[in-house]
Amino acid sequence: MSGHWGILVSDPWLQNQFTQVELRSLKSQFVSMRRESGRLAVGDLASKMSRLKVVGENLSEEERASYIQDLYQNTSEEVDFELFLKVYLKLQSFESSRTGSNAKNSSAFLKAATTTLLHTISESEKASYVAHINNYLAGDEFLKKCLPIDSSTNDLFEIAKDGVLLCKLINVAVPRTIDERAINTKRLLNPWERNENHTLCLNSAKAIGCTVVNIGTQDLIEGRIQLLADLNLKKTPQLVELVSDNEGMEELMSLAPEKILLRWMNFHLKKSGYKKIVTNFSSDVRDAEAYAHLLNVLAPEYTNPSTLAVKNPYERAKLVLEHADKMGCKRYITARDIVEGSPNLNLAFVAHIFQHRNGLSTQAKQSSLLENLLDDTQDSREERAFRLWINSLGNSTYINNVFEDVRNGWVLLETLDKVSPGIVNWKIANKPPIKLPFKKVENCNQVVKIGKQLKFSLVNIAGNDIVQGYKKLILAYLWQLMRYNILQLLKNLRFHSHGKEITDADILRWANSRDKSVSDGIFFLELLSSVQPRAVNWGLVTKGITDQEKMMNATYIISIARKLGCSIFLLPEDITEVNQKMILTLTASIMYWFLKHPLEERTVASSDSESGSQLETTSNSTLDDSASDSSSAEENGSMCKYDL
Repeated sequence: MSGHWGILVSDPWLQNQFTQVELRSLKSQFVSMRRESGRLAVGDLASKMSRLKVVGENLSEEERASYIQDLYQNTSEEVDFELFLKVYLKLQSFESSRTGSNAKNSSAFLKAATTTLLHTISESEKASYVAHINNYLAGDEFLKKCLPIDSSTNDLFEIAKDGVLLCKLINVAVPRTIDERAINTKRLLNPWERNENHTLCLNSAKAIGCTVVNIGTQDLIEGRIQLLADLNLKKTPQLVELVSDNEGMEELMSLAPEKILLRWMNFHLKKSGYKKIVTNFSSDVRDAEAYAHLLNVLAPEYTNPSTLAVKNPYERAKLVLEHADKMGCKRYITARDIVEGSPNLNLAFVAHIFQHRNGLSTQAKQSSLLENLLDDTQDSREERAFRLWINSLGNSTYINNVFEDVRNGWVLLETLDKVSPGIVNWKIANKPPIKLPFKKVENCNQVVKIGKQLKFSLVNIAGNDIVQGYKKLILAYLWQLMRYNILQLLKNLRFHSHGKEITDADILRWANSRDKSVSDGIFFLELLSSVQPRAVNWGLVTKGITDQEKMMNATYIISIARKLGCSIFLLPEDITEVNQKMILTLTASIMYWFLKHPLEERTVASSDSESGSQLETTSNSTLDDSASDSSSAEENGSMCKYDL
């Protein structure tokens, strides 16, 4: 068995407080902070840690400085990485206690020993999530023995342990994301099989836009992705009605789904004569007046004059919910949740109203503008892949539209720092919000300069081209950045590459040396089978002759790769249409997984899974040995007929 791969900390207790993802992220931040001034002292931490999530966002610099001063008297002491981690943990604990994470009527779900995250949700929120699951998964054949879930217990978290529920939730949110043939669904799963489901779930969650760095699968339980899935112009073209006269539709497309939902709500409130502007789903809706006006506009046939006449917010909230019920709008919120300003539940309530009745219509003059706005399929698909990849890196800035959100250069600088820690000169970087155009150009100029330093092909590309939002140039830059990241990951496995520079040709040569067609999916299925013999159930594979069979194979390939642990963001169409860029990323991800897991590790996993399968033979992923053996024997096919 090979040694541990990743970032090591000498203190075992400290090591166990973080996942490798967290350690890599914090190490990157630490190196960046230290390089800015040549050294990092205790006295510098209060200001430097402003860029970190939680402790940077929820604590002011004065609060951090005061707390650190109480802990460490010598502020000139130089900070090494382990001290940095200890301060981070203490600040995180301080922030939790200061904000009252252990408040009454809340349930805290602590992380296991390998992560530092604390989830705190109210019992009311948990009941809402359970109702959401019971409603949308009620007809699922496999889960029917577990549903409905009792919200008064912790059954939700017990049922979620094997990963099946969360995989099913992903498919409810974005249908066909996971090929359910790849899910281990035996009655009793062994640890390897549970881990495979969790890995499949997390990699698929990243692929639909869930933030899983430091969060895990909470977005799936909350149903957030599903609730906000229609809040874009492609799913709901009627949203063009929200575009004001002094802005373009690009500006609307660049907004986060929550912001679009607020824009939609205020659009209708203005019609109703409501004078206030709703800016959040908490304090601005506590009195339920905004809801009363909104529902009166959307469903005037159920208007109750008493709703606005009543003085008690709680009573008004109850009347609002009665109005929603008459509309046939499913709700998972109580009147108490409204008056207490629960942001998650109020967001869910408004999203359900939007899904049920949005009250918008596509005007003729806007329809033509919408046709001109929609990207060609290729650009749109690549934008999606790059957006999901960037968000998966754990940047402090979450992007909703690549072409709009990278124009100030900040997101690209953050991404460059993740891919190559310490390469960004943060002293000359301009942090958003950036009002002056030349400040954006400065950021983008540094982006281009770093790209040239990394030997990207950037002929005739200037920083201003990114600021102007030239799509082809942005896609070209991001492709080279993603490819650089993949190649660096492979190069870092020096015990396999012996320090040699790994190229695109090396990746293809490695793949072709294992098994050989592309659009029908057989090539990748054989490749996956060669790196992990028990990964593919050949009884579920089609011949890949018709378009439908090719699509079935492609969907299965993506799910199996994610189940192994590959973090990939391509679509099945990228395989069936042989999108060269996405094909390379898939191949490289499989190669990276293969090199990172020594033969003995893969053998142990395979044998453990096999022994578990002998106890229970109904798993979708249990393989037929003869099929696996026969596929292994077919290694003498023709070489892959494509060039990248």
